[in-house]
Amino acid sequence: MTGTTRYLPPGRLSRAINRVVAALTRRGLSLWGSRILSVAGRTTGIMRSTPVNVLAFDDEQYLVAARGNTQWVRNLRAVGRGKLAVGRREQWFTAVEVLDDTRLPVLRAYLRRWSWEVGAFFDGVTADASDDELRAAADKHPVFRIVPTSTPEDRG
Repeated sequence: MTGTTRYLPPGRLSRAINRVVAALTRRGLSLWGSRILSVAGRTTGIMRSTPVNVLAFDDEQYLVAARGNTQWVRNLRAVGRGKLAVGRREQWFTAVEVLDDTRLPVLRAYLRRWSWEVGAFFDGVTADASDDELRAAADKHPVFRIVPTSTPEDRG
């Protein structure tokens, strides 16, 4: 786990947009890579869901927490697995948090793809930033590699 406690809560407009994206994604329409992430709550065990952007990069899939140490990040760290869905298609996975410099190209690719949506959360750091600038921002934006699981036992 990284040492960050940064969390930027969504405002009213962001919450409204998230509701629209979530509704469309639940109906099977992925907007720019959107999925519904479901993770068991770390204290209740109840599945919690939120729309996220899944980044496909170097034959892997990643989740990046643009807003920082969100509830889904805390839950994913605690339980280590979850489910991504678009419509009725579900993908169960194990999450591996990426803590070293291998997250830098992932963050760069994420910013290239979604800077128009998430750039404000990165304090001026862009996809063209130096490695040092990206490294300084990395602790504020957790990165998880998605490892698909195929059997119920793997899903926990």
